[in-house]
Amino acid sequence: MNNMIEKIKETVDFLRTKTVKDYKYGIILGTGLGALVKEIDIELTIEYEDIPNFPVSTVESHKGRLIFGTIHGERVVAMQGRFHYYEGYTMQQITFPVRVMKYLGVETLFVSNACGGMNPFYRRGDIMIMIDHINLLGDNPLIGRNHDELGPRFPDMSEPYSLELIALAEEAALDNRIKLHKGVYVAVSGSSLETRAEYRFLRAIGADVVGMSTIPENIVANHMGMKVLGMSIITDECFPESLKPVTLQEMLDAAGIAEPRMTKIFTEVIRRLK
Repeated sequence: MNNMIEKIKETVDFLRTKTVKDYKYGIILGTGLGALVKEIDIELTIEYEDIPNFPVSTVESHKGRLIFGTIHGERVVAMQGRFHYYEGYTMQQITFPVRVMKYLGVETLFVSNACGGMNPFYRRGDIMIMIDHINLLGDNPLIGRNHDELGPRFPDMSEPYSLELIALAEEAALDNRIKLHKGVYVAVSGSSLETRAEYRFLRAIGADVVGMSTIPENIVANHMGMKVLGMSIITDECFPESLKPVTLQEMLDAAGIAEPRMTKIFTEVIRRLK
């Protein structure tokens, strides 16, 4: 853990040679959801491979850039591409950028993901606000020695996604006539998609959608005292009795259809927080 603190400070020191500003909002863009950067008045872009201690995205739809700028005049730092457990990274590596964001001043984290919809009322291209989650990744980024400089040994998770931010997102969606669901996200390790029996099981334990990310970042954000708004785009329908094969391109196409609506909600929430 002491080594992690050193790495965080080394990375922050490097980024401070590029910008000395503090950034209030952090954004993590999931599979096929990188277009939100078009709404950022970009001041600085850095490739992950050029940042000390940063992992590198290996998924083709994740660009691998850290972007600094403003939305509605508010400073944001955005990850255009995230890291996943199935890529072979440790939980500490996956969540390392979130810890760096905190040291850059981030107080509120916006996370997005592509997911499979298991709730029978959800359809491909719908958007869901995350109100809770179930961690079935088989690991937790807080395992190991705790360091009080980063957060408490046993962080409370009774409100993993901010009720205040959820309310603002609902208001923004209503004002812009955007249909929203609210539900529970379950994360599994991947990278294979789930079987019919697994979809039945995941739905039975209370999940509305299933994905392979987000929860590690959320845990670390809560550990460091950040508020989180999470949003999922349903890219495929995972109903066991009518399950059909799906390709990555089909999922990316669905993400592209819904992405402008998700972008509108995120940017509106930032505007309403001013």
